[in-house]
Amino acid sequence: MRLGWDEIARRAKTFSEEWQDAHYEKGETQSFYNDFFEVFGIKRRTVAVYEQRVKLLENKQGFIDLFWPRTLLVEQKSAGLRLDRAQGQALDYLHGVHPAEQPRWILTCDFQSWNLLDLETGRELKFRLADLHKHVQAFDFMLGRRVSFERQEAVTIKAAELMGRIHDALEENGYTGHNLERYLVRLLFCMFADDTGIFQPKDIFLQLIEHDTLPDGSNVGRVINELFEVLDTPEDKRQSNLPGELNQFPYVNGRLFRENLRTPVFTAKMREDLLDACRHDWSAVSPAIFGSLFQSVMDAKERRAKGAHYTSEENILKVIGPLFLDELREELEKLKARKTMRDKELTISLLACRGCGFSILPAVAATSSSSPIAKSANSNWKRLRPVGLRRAPIWARTRGRASSILPCSAG
Repeated sequence: MRLGWDEIARRAKTFSEEWQDAHYEKGETQSFYNDFFEVFGIKRRTVAVYEQRVKLLENKQGFIDLFWPRTLLVEQKSAGLRLDRAQGQALDYLHGVHPAEQPRWILTCDFQSWNLLDLETGRELKFRLADLHKHVQAFDFMLGRRVSFERQEAVTIKAAELMGRIHDALEENGYTGHNLERYLVRLLFCMFADDTGIFQPKDIFLQLIEHDTLPDGSNVGRVINELFEVLDTPEDKRQSNLPGELNQFPYVNGRLFRENLRTPVFTAKMREDLLDACRHDWSAVSPAIFGSLFQSVMDAKERRAKGAHYTSEENILKVIGPLFLDELREELEKLKARKTMRDKELTISLLACRGCGFSILPAVAATSSSSPIAKSANSNWKRLRPVGLRRAPIWARTRGRASSILPCSAG
């Protein structure tokens, strides 16, 4: 079950109290971080490793105290040692990390003092262990809850390229038509879910491909099809002896995984292409542009056009503002002046019914205001964005091409 911030803060406070006397790096680090990950409901061993060996400059080597690929690098010291030097050591380790696995965050810690550095923004957060419960939301990336749209266009174009490689290889191998389209939609969902908190813990789909498939790719298709069957089966109806790495995936309703598809045959190269796609940051790819992304994946000419049909949410809002969003904002202001909550809720429902498709969702988010009603509307959108793909009936509405089950952009 996904934890709320209140529960995470309560766990963090308990963790701080239990480790208030910790000070010895060699003897306590691993137990310390196993417990820290449990604060967020994550089994450390499912996402991160200790003593990751890396090659440094001048043919030297080092060992990262804790490494979570694409996410977090930890350099731990005994109490009282300088954390600025520890951070410099951590930054040196980045030279030995594969480009596809570069972490975004570096944590340097001596048990009692913490320093969290965001390599993308340059922001640093420093606090004491006793205050961890006040800063748990700074670690929201551990739950896949952080979504940034600053790099959305570049990230989306890269995503299309990565998916395009998989598409072309499968098609060349004779895996075509409806099976191919549906298969790619499922892969797209799994990778998005892996980075946005739908799958818990984060990166379990990546870990499945990395650890449960053979390097030659010969069993990749079978493992993935087994996963698709699991995703279509409610937890209480699954086989009792199902392996734990599969049983940890949630049930996904909406019929996306209902149909049995042919099992594709992968090669070693195709497996590596799939792993590259899994390592991509799908949290920065908005569901609002999945339609145009999928269009470019399925059409090599569109893909080579480098996102010709991509429309960012920022540009969507520029178009829909004059068309109807400005008018909706005016009606929302009138709504806020109404006397009864019943009238307000009814009008909100009527406003929502005016739009269709995922292009309306950024508009809902854009109506955020300080009023309780607008806050409620916006929070519903935010709640829908990471988990809505699991619940929404859009996955079941199709009767034709798989691309029709994806929401379209304004492009």
